[in-house]
Amino acid sequence: MSCGDHDHEHGTDCGGMSQPKLESFLFSCELSSKVPFYTFQGDEEEDLEHFLELRTVCIGEGAKEESNVLEVTAKNHLGKTISVPIAHLHINCLPMVSLGEFELKAPITIRLKAGTGPVTVSGLHLIASEASESDSEEEDDDEEMDEEIVPIMPAKKKQKS
Repeated sequence: MSCGDHDHEHGTDCGGMSQPKLESFLFSCELSSKVPFYTFQGDEEEDLEHFLELRTVCIGEGAKEESNVLEVTAKNHLGKTISVPIAHLHINCLPMVSLGEFELKAPITIRLKAGTGPVTVSGLHLIASEASESDSEEEDDDEEMDEEIVPIMPAKKKQKS
């Protein structure tokens, strides 16, 4: 695995001594006129970072023929809170949008800016944590086992008499 590649069980960090561990869990929330927003916070533990990777946004059953606009509020690279519309859905022409792997760091608020929904947002809740020393030692043991494989010697050719 090269630098920049990501495994959902073990993250890759080419610069540090310990590699962060990355766990992923299914995420979904439904927004409507009754519940127009959802705030994703994550746990308050110091050694964990929480991310939300949004994948799809779709209009739910019983939606009216109206525009539904979805907006996300999060912090930018300067720490300033900004709001960005991410989907404009309509049941007749665009009932679902694929967002790819739209990843945001917690805290995040997802809001139904216009329309009454229901609109379902789905994706992955990612939790990054520093790998413990015991995890690193286990990985080192696995690597050492791989290195101890004895090479197979080539077969000797028979000499013609």
